[in-house]
Amino acid sequence: MNPRPFDPALLPEPRNAELVVFVNGELVPRDRAAVSVFDSAVQGGDAVWEGLRVYDGGILAFDEHLDRMFASARAMAFAEVPEREYIVDAICRTLRANGMRDGAHIRLTLSRGMKLTSGMSPHWNQFGPNLIVLAEWKPPVFDKNGIRLVSSAIRRNPPQCVDSKIHHNNLINNILAKIEANVAGVDDAIMLDVEGYVAETNATNLFCIARNVLKTPLPDHCLPGITRGLVLRLARANGVEVAERRVSLAEVHSADEVFTTGTMGELTAVLEVDGRRIGTGAIGPLTRRLQELYAAHVGEAVQRLPI
Repeated sequence: MNPRPFDPALLPEPRNAELVVFVNGELVPRDRAAVSVFDSAVQGGDAVWEGLRVYDGGILAFDEHLDRMFASARAMAFAEVPEREYIVDAICRTLRANGMRDGAHIRLTLSRGMKLTSGMSPHWNQFGPNLIVLAEWKPPVFDKNGIRLVSSAIRRNPPQCVDSKIHHNNLINNILAKIEANVAGVDDAIMLDVEGYVAETNATNLFCIARNVLKTPLPDHCLPGITRGLVLRLARANGVEVAERRVSLAEVHSADEVFTTGTMGELTAVLEVDGRRIGTGAIGPLTRRLQELYAAHVGEAVQRLPI
């Protein structure tokens, strides 16, 4: 079966038809950007990744993202990783080649690399890691006026299965949950842990507000997101009471406000969960205040790059 030809008319952003992508040391046009069928990312999702947002000639929380990627690679026992300077240079080269200084998103992927033969064992990986820098023109992905969620039957992995602190490429759980959201006609899905408490959505961290207390699940069954951490710091620094603890789905259903956080979507209000209207059905006052604090902080947290 031959793949369908690429049709630029299908792209949500026409400028992305002419992208240049960094793949394993080279800048190549979008239509030639590829990895080997023997690459570990293809063989078993054996890779780590980060999402980076480009603001005004820099990247938000850049060092934190790189630190997390290196930590994930160590946790997955990568034998080799590129030097930080090499990754920074690859990102700068990619952004310059695409003329990107703002309004862009980067999917940074580091796979264990190509194998000598197909199979699970990393001892077949003898070519070194493979770095991919995919930068696209992409605004925050969610509707700025708010989104709707549904709870998923797919559970978030507990630490005794695959620790959520590893930012790995094996996203089948999240994809299955996203399929449920698509079928329900909503934006994303809330994933619970194996005991039935809220973990996160298929793509973002989750916060809820009741009686002016900001609550979010402990980072045991969810990724300790970088945007999540920034929001917690901003909230505490500005006198908002914060509770990191187990959160039940009933607390989300009955909350005064709910919002999600993530690099791709920033802070996004949730208007409805499982058919229940959240609060007034519009962006709540504390959510809006935190959005404003976040936007004001972006300029201070961006690491400027020579692009």
